[in-house]
Amino acid sequence: MWEDLNKAELQAFVYKEEKMDNNQNRGNGPGGGPNNGNKPPKNNQTIMIFLIVTVVTLIIIGIFNSLSRSTTTQEITYNQFIEMLENDQIKSVEIQSGQYVITPKVRGITYYTGAVSDPKLADRLLEAGVDFNKEIPDMTADIIYSILTFMLPLVFIWLIMGFAMRKMSGSGSVMGIGKNKSRVYAQKETGVTFKDVAGQDEAKESLQEVVDFLENPGKYSKIGAKLPKGALLVGPPGTGKTLLAKAVAGEAHAPFFSLSGSEFVEMFVGVGASRVRELFEEAKKNAPCIIFIDEIDAIGKSRDSHFGGNDEREQTLNQLLAEMDGFDSASGLLILAATNRPEVLDQALLRPGRFDRRIVVDKPDLKGRVDVLKVHAKNVSMDDTVDLEAIALATSGAVGSDLANMINEAAILAVKNGRNAVSQKDLFESVEVVLVGKEKKNKILSQEERRIVSYHEVGHALVSALQKDSEPVQKITIVPRTMGALGYVMNVPEEEKFLNSEAEIRARIVECVGGRAAEEIVFNSVTTGAANDIEQATRLARAMITQYGMSEKFGMVGLESPANQYLDGRNVLNCSDRTAAEIDQEVMRVIKEAYQEALRLLREHREALDRIADFLIEKETITGKEFMEIFHRVEQEAAERRAAGVTPIYDTPALEAPKTDAVKAEAPEMDGAKAEAPETDAVKAEAPETPEGKAQDPEAAEQSAAADNTVISLGGPVAEDAPENTDI
Repeated sequence: MWEDLNKAELQAFVYKEEKMDNNQNRGNGPGGGPNNGNKPPKNNQTIMIFLIVTVVTLIIIGIFNSLSRSTTTQEITYNQFIEMLENDQIKSVEIQSGQYVITPKVRGITYYTGAVSDPKLADRLLEAGVDFNKEIPDMTADIIYSILTFMLPLVFIWLIMGFAMRKMSGSGSVMGIGKNKSRVYAQKETGVTFKDVAGQDEAKESLQEVVDFLENPGKYSKIGAKLPKGALLVGPPGTGKTLLAKAVAGEAHAPFFSLSGSEFVEMFVGVGASRVRELFEEAKKNAPCIIFIDEIDAIGKSRDSHFGGNDEREQTLNQLLAEMDGFDSASGLLILAATNRPEVLDQALLRPGRFDRRIVVDKPDLKGRVDVLKVHAKNVSMDDTVDLEAIALATSGAVGSDLANMINEAAILAVKNGRNAVSQKDLFESVEVVLVGKEKKNKILSQEERRIVSYHEVGHALVSALQKDSEPVQKITIVPRTMGALGYVMNVPEEEKFLNSEAEIRARIVECVGGRAAEEIVFNSVTTGAANDIEQATRLARAMITQYGMSEKFGMVGLESPANQYLDGRNVLNCSDRTAAEIDQEVMRVIKEAYQEALRLLREHREALDRIADFLIEKETITGKEFMEIFHRVEQEAAERRAAGVTPIYDTPALEAPKTDAVKAEAPEMDGAKAEAPETDAVKAEAPETPEGKAQDPEAAEQSAAADNTVISLGGPVAEDAPENTDI
């Protein structure tokens, strides 16, 4: 008895477990998951939607027919019909099956009444002179009428719904709520291999190991090594993160699932989690394979609710974390992800076991830039004058996309100039086009504005030449550019540097304020053209104090930290308001000292300033070689005069009192201008002659605010950019 009872209970328990397993597996399919056992299949949902739409459509058509019929016909009693017949109000009567349709003599509503067995009705109609007839039943007409009335609208609605459902299923809307949007690439479809990626040798090496692991798992498993579950590519925009992922797809002999992080997110909660489940289910079926999620920060942001949470994004992230923990590394499933905001990612996503490797794809160095230029130039015709190393040296801070754009712009310039090959001149011109835009040949400046811009740019160049810690001048121009620059000085370093001394940074600040100093010395006034210079000088001075510990007052105290390492480079203060005010005072002190140094250098070499400025006004664009030739010639002539005991044109008193009448009287003698030219009123009088209007109107202020990019470099000035990456 006891054994029979136990046997019965055991059978009931087994039956119950089997039933539960069947219910759980019932929903497992392409769009389902382990938690979808109670959900009806998608086909049943579609049929149900079509049935509901059909019923609703029929009801609407019936109501519409009833309403339209009530406005044109009206039911009356048989007595009312006889009364109208006796009063001679009826024009004709149509005897139909089950009813009489009455047409009155007065046009308007048609009446109908039920058929009554009345043998005298025909005699009454004849006596009243009413036309009457009996309808011959025609089922064909009724069927056609029903089809036209009911079936055609239904068919039309079904067609529209079918089209809309297919569109929605493909776009991930309501009907495709859990549909996976990943794109599967085969080896030959991307057309990109590691040979097409240059300047990122360390990143390629790390990914090459992963690809080799997928292709030859045996030699790694012998020693006990496991395949990394994930690799996170981080770096600034344009460095080649997505290109590296495509190269992995081209190198690996495995399926490659590629999608963006934003494709997981929809307006409905739970959509992203469903798509993550389906993605991993498909990937497991095709293992070994690679999953690449671009811009993973769209779904991988920290789950800190301090700034407000997002249920959809958090559920998607939780599902991604669960899936990355759920698969075995031996299955051959690898996750690649790319982002330029690693600081916002959730810490649970970054730990080993999920993303085991963090591959930094940073801005290329000098050798890397040369390699990138060679890769992009291999299909472009180049002449013998091309020196890619010189271009790479002039583009410090450039990323791969910038260099590719420069090569393309150079090819376009060569075709525009009627040449069959790209020259070195085209490449340097393309660098300028990318940085400051094309030349604005239709922009005509007045003579006074040309003098101001010329002295401004020569002030930058001369200060740079007079300081031993500055970079050599490559080019000076006063030709306006489309990005607002009225002129600029191009400095090219002799070699790439990764560290900058305090003296070099201070020299760079002096160089930035040299343009404004030249304006004050020559014209005894200042313009809006130094806006960009002031911005660069302020940024450098603040970095010296708050980041580099180059201030005697604050010492080695970190007062700022980068808010975003790879994007805008914006810094956040980590100090009190009182300390921030003291920082501002220290920044102003550093800039004032630099400005006084720039004034001193230019006043001591005023003759060179005038001679070079006159030459620049005449030529509009001069090279660094021409600039240095004039400078050395002027310096030699001044040295010969001092050796002969001849008083210099600009004597020592001019250094101490630059705004005296002596300076005002002597300066016009050197440049051949009128004595009134330096006065502010003269500048204001000539300014309206320009097409832009007054010299100080908003448009001119905007254009002159970017009047000089003293150092042409994609990552900013070299002396400015390098210290920001000096964390040792």
